[in-house]
Amino acid sequence: MHNFSEENSREETSLDPADWDGFRASAHAALDIAVDFLRRFDHGPVWRPVPQEVREALKEPLPVDERSLDRVLADFEANILPYATGNIHPRFFGWVHGAGLADGIIAEMLAAAMNCNCGGRNHGAIEVENTVIDWCKELFRFPSDSSGLLVSGTSMANLVGLAVARNSRAGGDIRKRGLKNYPRTLVAYTSAEAHESVARAMEILGFGSESLRKISVLQDLSIDAGALRAAIAEDRRAGLEPFCVVGCAGTVNTGAIDPLDEMASICSAENIWFHVDGAFGALAFLSDSLRPLFKGLERADSLAFDFHKWAQIQYDAGCVLVRRGDLHRAAFSMRPAYLRRASRGLGSGEDWPCEFGPELSRSFRALKIWFALREHGARKIGGVIERNCAQARYLAKLVSERPELELLAPVSLNIVCFGFRTQRLSAQEADQLNEEIVADLQESGVAAPSTTRVRGRLAIRANITNHRTRFSDLDVLVDAVVAAGRARTGSSTADVAK
Repeated sequence: MHNFSEENSREETSLDPADWDGFRASAHAALDIAVDFLRRFDHGPVWRPVPQEVREALKEPLPVDERSLDRVLADFEANILPYATGNIHPRFFGWVHGAGLADGIIAEMLAAAMNCNCGGRNHGAIEVENTVIDWCKELFRFPSDSSGLLVSGTSMANLVGLAVARNSRAGGDIRKRGLKNYPRTLVAYTSAEAHESVARAMEILGFGSESLRKISVLQDLSIDAGALRAAIAEDRRAGLEPFCVVGCAGTVNTGAIDPLDEMASICSAENIWFHVDGAFGALAFLSDSLRPLFKGLERADSLAFDFHKWAQIQYDAGCVLVRRGDLHRAAFSMRPAYLRRASRGLGSGEDWPCEFGPELSRSFRALKIWFALREHGARKIGGVIERNCAQARYLAKLVSERPELELLAPVSLNIVCFGFRTQRLSAQEADQLNEEIVADLQESGVAAPSTTRVRGRLAIRANITNHRTRFSDLDVLVDAVVAAGRARTGSSTADVAK
């Protein structure tokens, strides 16, 4: 390791460019690379594996001496840029990833230039976040005195929502003394199809995953409200204390929508906190035609969702809203001396974001959301969401028309779960076949679906959360699945029909 001398440490140099004009030229070149990447990405494969030689090149030792920005940019262009996840491609169908926006490049660049810490204090970035939160309250019909926070994603938003639900039971006592002195065991409820981040939040908050009741689902894979009522009653008889119900506004697995209005009524009658995990589905509220599917969402005590999914914002950009802002603040607020609020100056300002979540250092996430909503408008983004749902119905129709394929779950929103059908394979062999088909498509670069399990069966899962996806891309997907299945089984349409 290099030894830094006392003489070197006293040099009054910064890390700014020595040649600002040269830096400007390099920055323009980087922007050109980014724009060209977006414009041409759909001309290449959806995904490609990272070659071993590239892995080795990226495993360099800690850089000690400086290099030119142009050299670093060239290495990025050669060894990193070509090997993206692929979610900006119109035929990326695996996992619920947003595709990003061209204006997000500009917003992220400008946010980086400002380099604001959005934990608090009195500055413009905080005002932008407050504005974005107010827009969210308006969208989801939350009261004006509710609170909100931009976070990394719905996993963190679920954690925040459940923390407020927990602390609202015993106020400051739980913050000071933890759960060990609480007189009853607290339990929560959610669908058997809920995202694993709900169970993880229960573990992090000290409940343990065994305190989360996973309620059975109906044929459409939404929660069985009758079973929920029965579970609550059974736990009360056992001396336990139900404190939270988590509804799914579109499960990540299949897009199933829980009966949110009925769940809200159950929670109201039982004095239980109602949290909604709306990771991607909640943003269907932007669509007039889809909004009725989510009736009751506006009654939630807390709501978690992501802008970086169906709103297409660059990662990361999640959000949590809490109906009772006072309870939200009480769950997290701390005021050590170095964070004392001043009556004037930079240290002034109300409602510092750090009082509503676990993070003190926070990036300027709000700027890219502010850019996107102001440039495109809520109506246009809602239109993209409607089209993605129409595309899912179109894909389901294509699947139903091909004798080699079968639909494995109802299509509620934008997710289609299906499989390659064959009469000659066991259930285990069929699962393996469908897994291989998905890997074949990913490695070929033609499309990137994923897999999941639906009622015990492995399914090819196509999620459509992309403003660039065209209906023709779904024809390509179905043709590729059928071709891969036939190649692996040596079958034909006639074989399937037998």
